[in-house]
Amino acid sequence: MPPGVAPPATWLTQHAHLLPAAGEALDVACGRGRHALWLATRGLTVHAIDRSAEAVAALDALARQHHLPVRARVSDLETGTPDLPRSAFDLVVVVHYLHRPLFPALVAAVRPGGLLVYETFTRAQAARGKPTNPAFLLEPGELVDLVAPLDVIAHREGTFDGRDVASVVARRLA
Repeated sequence: MPPGVAPPATWLTQHAHLLPAAGEALDVACGRGRHALWLATRGLTVHAIDRSAEAVAALDALARQHHLPVRARVSDLETGTPDLPRSAFDLVVVVHYLHRPLFPALVAAVRPGGLLVYETFTRAQAARGKPTNPAFLLEPGELVDLVAPLDVIAHREGTFDGRDVASVVARRLA
């Protein structure tokens, strides 16, 4: 990882053995790119999207500086129809972002045999602080339903790393 970049989410690194060693990955709501950069150092070509032009510019500059295969672009996935290509990615990663209407496009973007790694906050997180808006908080058991019809191969829900989250690794059957 480039110096000064926050480490990737524990849920992602704990499942590194399941991730493809090569191929195309998508990092949704990438922010400054901690997951995109980590995936690129592992051999994946990463497409990273976020609605913040500032964050995307910072990620793009860092990836270029370290010669990492990251293609970052600005996209607001909460307006209009998401422009995610179907069956295009061996891996889709989403961490700490929730926009329920996006799930069909996320699921469809995973190639046969590919993975979706998703982790975000549950309703219990509101008692700890941000986020508190119910639109950004999962109900108990909701994440597994949202990733259907993908095959869930790992799942957890509860308090981890000081946050209340639900996490899933799901595969599109070949």
